Amino acid sequence: MDPFLTLLHSFSSSLSDGELSSLKFLCREKIGKRKLESVRSGGELFSILLEQQLIASHEVSFLEGLLESIKREDLVSQLKQFVEEGEVNAPDDQPDVHEKPFEVICENVGRDWKILMRKLGFSEVKMDRVVAANPFNLQEQLAQSLREWQKWKGRDAKVTDLIKALRGCNMNLVADRVEQ
Repeated sequence: MDPFLTLLHSFSSSLSDGELSSLKFLCREKIGKRKLESVRSGGELFSILLEQQLIASHEVSFLEGLLESIKREDLVSQLKQFVEEGEVNAPDDQPDVHEKPFEVICENVGRDWKILMRKLGFSEVKMDRVVAANPFNLQEQLAQSLREWQKWKGRDAKVTDLIKALRGCNMNLVADRVEQ
């Protein structure tokens, strides 16, 4: 499977209706009005951009500009990572030191996950995006938030920070489980 198409698919599924409308508006000079009116998803828009060779795995500047215009810095950073590494690995394919702690946290935190994410310095806007993408799955909301926090912090994302934040939220039992 083409890694670039996989990346575009993941972008498509994370776009809100408003963001898709904004992207369509921004593409008006490049794509005909009639074609744009029929677009109902990010995938359809990306297909047209690919067909017209406005984007490609080796040419992402137009796409980067679009994503920056709609203030989706999270997607811009994934795109830049794709360019740097040749492809973006899915978070599940990256075994790392956070996998076990994330699992423990997701299984034990519950409804108070936003308190924890605030303690970690995660923005309200990003939390709202995660909730919008996973409206009925509390555990997935927390898992996605933790992954986004990890991407945001990069090498500075430490398990000790997670434990400290858990203790700061009086989630000592969960912190103890993470330490084990």
